Amino acid sequence: MLTIAKVIVDVPSHQTNQTYDYLIPDALREDVGIGFRVRVPFGSRIVQGYVVDVILEQSSEYDLKPIHSLLDDYPVLTSELVSLGQQLAKQTFAFAINCYHVMLPALLKVDYDKTLTWIGNEADKPDWFVKESLSWDEIVDVERIRFVLKAIQSQQIRVDYVVKDKANHKMRKLVHLVHTQDVVIRKGSPKLSLLHELLLKQTPLDMKELNENGVSLATVKSAVKQGWATIESVVDYRNPFNEKQFALNVAKVLNQEQQNAFLTIKQSILQHQHHTYLLQGVTGSGKTEVYMHLIQEVIQKGKSALMLVPEIALTPQMVNQFKGRFGNRVAVLHSGLSKGEKFDEWTKIRKKEASIVVGARSSIYAPIDNLGIIIIDEEHETTYKQMDTVRYHARDVAIMRGQYHHCPVVLGSATPSLESRARAQKGVYTHILLNQRANQKALPTVQVVDMTKEKKSGNFDVFSQSLKEAIQTRLDQKEQVVLLLNRRGYSSFVMCRDCGYVLPCPNCDISMTLHMDTKTMKCHYCDHQEKIPHICPSCQSKNIRYYGLGTQKVEEELNQLFPDARVVRMDVDTTRKKGQHEKLLDTFGSGKADILLGTQMIAKGLDFPNITLVGVINADTSLNLPDFRSSEKTFQLLTQVAGRSGRGEKAGEVIIQTYNPEHYAITLSQQHNYEMFYRQEMKMRHLGKYAPFFFSTRLSISHHSEATALKTALELKKIIEQYRSDDLIVVGPSTHAIARINNHYYFQILLKYKNKAGVEPLQEAVLAFTQEKSKQKIYVSIDVEPLSFI
Repeated sequence: MLTIAKVIVDVPSHQTNQTYDYLIPDALREDVGIGFRVRVPFGSRIVQGYVVDVILEQSSEYDLKPIHSLLDDYPVLTSELVSLGQQLAKQTFAFAINCYHVMLPALLKVDYDKTLTWIGNEADKPDWFVKESLSWDEIVDVERIRFVLKAIQSQQIRVDYVVKDKANHKMRKLVHLVHTQDVVIRKGSPKLSLLHELLLKQTPLDMKELNENGVSLATVKSAVKQGWATIESVVDYRNPFNEKQFALNVAKVLNQEQQNAFLTIKQSILQHQHHTYLLQGVTGSGKTEVYMHLIQEVIQKGKSALMLVPEIALTPQMVNQFKGRFGNRVAVLHSGLSKGEKFDEWTKIRKKEASIVVGARSSIYAPIDNLGIIIIDEEHETTYKQMDTVRYHARDVAIMRGQYHHCPVVLGSATPSLESRARAQKGVYTHILLNQRANQKALPTVQVVDMTKEKKSGNFDVFSQSLKEAIQTRLDQKEQVVLLLNRRGYSSFVMCRDCGYVLPCPNCDISMTLHMDTKTMKCHYCDHQEKIPHICPSCQSKNIRYYGLGTQKVEEELNQLFPDARVVRMDVDTTRKKGQHEKLLDTFGSGKADILLGTQMIAKGLDFPNITLVGVINADTSLNLPDFRSSEKTFQLLTQVAGRSGRGEKAGEVIIQTYNPEHYAITLSQQHNYEMFYRQEMKMRHLGKYAPFFFSTRLSISHHSEATALKTALELKKIIEQYRSDDLIVVGPSTHAIARINNHYYFQILLKYKNKAGVEPLQEAVLAFTQEKSKQKIYVSIDVEPLSFI
């Protein structure tokens, strides 16, 4: 009887969703299972692969190659995640190997050394285990691999992960005592004697601890030279919270609306039943408290919970609340953590040391095997959609996992996406409404300022007269202000007033943005940087000026208008460093700043009771984008940022500056009227044959040669024509909104259709086409239900 592993191999130049059969050697038969990473022979190479199934066969018509070796002593993917990866590959028209890659922390995707240290009885130590520590890669014999696996299980061998690229990780030194007998230390070496005494009491010891006891690295090196000590460098996986103390967060009593929502969703928990709920609550209605009551219910039943937030900026506040309520049962996963911290948190989840996971998009793949509830906060946010490689939406993955675990999925938002709201209207989701703020206070008053009239009256400042006066009033009353400008940098572009020349990016078809802090022009697409020009490169004129508006320029103007105000700027540029999100929010939240100025990362989730004024400097930024969702995104952004005001005892006010005061996205956000906006926008979508009335797929073609990219797009159009039906609408090929990015030219074809199943053969044909073209360095991507057309 043959034991055969079905393996998805990782071969970038030959990607396929086909599995390959490999023989599991007798010595590994009991150890290899679904979800293991393995090394397997593929052609003339040894490559990595994932075991997705194990079968027994009497014989094989092929001469099967055996698995070369194991990469881990445990399965890195659960059976559920293996199945999910295959489901995801089919849904997103991606390759399964890429789906598995996005599920794992970076430390399991990069090269690393796994060291094995003997910690058991010396009498049981085999002769071939000659060194203090061996690399896993040194164990190639299957009998020895089997011995090592059993020794790990019986805790005779300790496994340590050491990343090969150590420069990116904080390392620490452990000093080991090699043997306890026949150590001769000459007189006059008190430090060596002290080191020996310390190591006799405990080995290994951290070098930091030895330093604290008066033993230097030079002394340790002397002991190593004499042969009775060794130094081992290991990755120091740090606590992402640096021993931070979290304030106790006591459960609040739910009001009637919250209680009704809790009891409705609780039924699915009690009945162990999958159902999707759309929890639509006005800003400040207490959705987070409902989430925590539901999680408490799940934890009491011995299950786990998964909570997603859309931005790293939201994570600190959410983590504070959850850690304050649930303590060490909470694990956190987001891109602001180092590779080591992510790996530690992931390991804690895998080992069931944490029962609540809070994180951003990729945490939807947390290795939890007893999920009781999945919650996606601010479900409308586009950040839940992965924009490259595997173009998945976390909401869709959540529903797949909810179906597997027979648990409820809760989608929360004050401004649900039209797709989710339409599904609730059809009864696909259960719609739950929270119409009142939890503190029973009124929603903030909203004033819309027509900036065209401001200019006519002679005010050419960034701030309208109303907003300036309102800011000064709040500063006088020791209250806080939030200002939103959805554009970072100093100015949008630099232009010559004599010839009209605008400084472009040499790699992209877009102008570069001025950044005054670094005194450079930057491209926000390819990161190209240049010095700020003071003479026009085209006509040599010195009459070159800055145009447009960025957060740096607004900060400068604020400092001139309100010199005594303490301003915190929060955008991509100020939050690049690890921990900056939390640091800036702590500064503002503790009252050490009066004005929080930022991009859309400050528009949602923030809950500070002393904010009584929100100002939107330019509401038109997202309104004028070439995207059918621009009105929806504008309404959501304005409603969300308005909701930051008046969350405490003091009344809130919102001032929106715009050049389009009559646009329905702005007038209806002023009225806090989501339902009217939903009806109006649905009419527009129906006329344009867009979601949620039609499904869509965007095919994107790119190459460094414009002619090659266009030729490929036309070839793809011919393939599409072979699958043409009355149900299929084809738009294009046309250039992207930005035709060239990083010296690659982009064309796109948009497919719109009613019947998903009807276009699957076409999408499969396109997937095969992408593989063929990738060998020629021509990239064709498939984005099912795209959220952006820019």
